[in-house]
Amino acid sequence: MSGWGLGWFGGGNQKTKDAPKKAILQLRGQLEMLTKREKHLQNQMDEQDSLARKHVSTNKAAAKAALRRKKQFEHSLEQTSSQIMTLEREIYSIETANINKETLDAMKNAGKAMQQIHAGLSIDKVDNVMEDLREQHAIGEEISEAITQGVSTTGIDDMELEDELAELQQEQLDEQMLNTGSVPVGDKVGQLPSAPQTVTKNKASVEDDEEEELRKLQAEMAM
Repeated sequence: MSGWGLGWFGGGNQKTKDAPKKAILQLRGQLEMLTKREKHLQNQMDEQDSLARKHVSTNKAAAKAALRRKKQFEHSLEQTSSQIMTLEREIYSIETANINKETLDAMKNAGKAMQQIHAGLSIDKVDNVMEDLREQHAIGEEISEAITQGVSTTGIDDMELEDELAELQQEQLDEQMLNTGSVPVGDKVGQLPSAPQTVTKNKASVEDDEEEELRKLQAEMAM
């Protein structure tokens, strides 16, 4: 009755899980006992061998009896050694099987965890989420562009821009007039031919001569 109750509430599963460990512990206990027996039988064999060697010349009957007992111990030792090998093989098999089972259980649990994670997911849902993200990014870019345009154009009048442009053009015309020394006519201001280089050079030479004469005159007046 108690065993049925444990099985109903999960105790049976726990027993199943602990069964390999219990079997291994039992086998190791038996292996320890057989190892001690093996050592004892080996000592008995060595003792009977010593007796046979002792009486081999003086008492052949005693020597022969010692050899007979040695053979019996040797037979028991062979059986014990075989049992030890069998137990070691069984322990190794159970340990390997238990490791395989634990590994398989871990892999099953991993598979269940992956199923739970992917339970609410599908390719279509992922595509929908990505599409929503792309739409939101596009909306964000449009909003940013709208805000930027609003900030850049706020308080700016096209007429003011035209007036400022006209002023810049007038300044450029005035500068050209000063540089060329002539007044442009109509829309051909930008098409006026540039002064020849020879005229410019001659004008510079004349200015240098005038400066030289002025310096001489100042020197004479100072004297």
